[in-house]
Amino acid sequence: MTMSIQEWALIVFTIVMQMAVGSFVILGGVHFFANRKYGIAEADKLSDRALLAIGPVVVAGLIVTLFHLGNPANAPRAVANFGASWLSREIVLALVFGVGGAVFAVMQWRKIATPQVRNALALVVAAVGLVLVYAMASVYRLPTIPAWDSLATPASFFITTFLLGALAMGAAFVLNYWYMRRKGLEEKSPQTSALATTLRWIALLAIVLLGLHFVVIPLYIAWLASQTSPAAAESVAILLNQNGLVFALRLVLVFLGAGVFAAFVYQGATSESRVRVVGNLALAAFVFVLVAEVLGRYLFYASMVRIGI
Repeated sequence: MTMSIQEWALIVFTIVMQMAVGSFVILGGVHFFANRKYGIAEADKLSDRALLAIGPVVVAGLIVTLFHLGNPANAPRAVANFGASWLSREIVLALVFGVGGAVFAVMQWRKIATPQVRNALALVVAAVGLVLVYAMASVYRLPTIPAWDSLATPASFFITTFLLGALAMGAAFVLNYWYMRRKGLEEKSPQTSALATTLRWIALLAIVLLGLHFVVIPLYIAWLASQTSPAAAESVAILLNQNGLVFALRLVLVFLGAGVFAAFVYQGATSESRVRVVGNLALAAFVFVLVAEVLGRYLFYASMVRIGI
């Protein structure tokens, strides 16, 4: 099946914004626990540069929305119906999340205000991001499109949010560690220990989310196949027949990235001497899962069949 530029813009927008939200939430959790174990200074070293990676992702997602709107002049009209339209809420929340995240980043980098104030702002921004993901899912809960109108839509959106966010942060932490090593960081340092511990927990979270993926997907297919409408039957055919190879490739990639590679990361992160090998696996896991989630979102939009049309 072919897709228009607007549809591909939606794929990019939803994926990158959900990844940004997940990354922000995961980064906040990592910073909290690193602060408790290693102190605020080491926690900042681990997370401050990783925070830098989220900003360009959010900006890219917001720019991509212009392709979906068709004309940037349509933007004011798109946000004017916030009280009644999930689409308007999605756009407004994306803007608030982006601006709030940028303000927090500047405050964190320049150490403006107290850590307590910065943490409070981060919690607000994270909450806005999670509501944004819910709004994204609600946009597609349309009774006229059976393939979208199920609990699988918000479930899959939130799984993507935390799975991509966790693995993206794992990759960012690895790149930040390698950067500090080039700047003279000793191999036996609190940062090495912090990275190993963080990657271990990220790998464990990825494995759990993979398990949820492999529960939601078959249940969703079974539910959709049980529906009586011709639209639902056509959506099943689109997913399993017309795009069967894409469907299978998506499952294989997410299993390799969030399952096999994450399991090796979890096992290898117990030894600080294997951080470089584990780091390469963490990067590979992120790339594999990112491709898998893009394929999954392609299938999501490809499955759109309206009742009666």
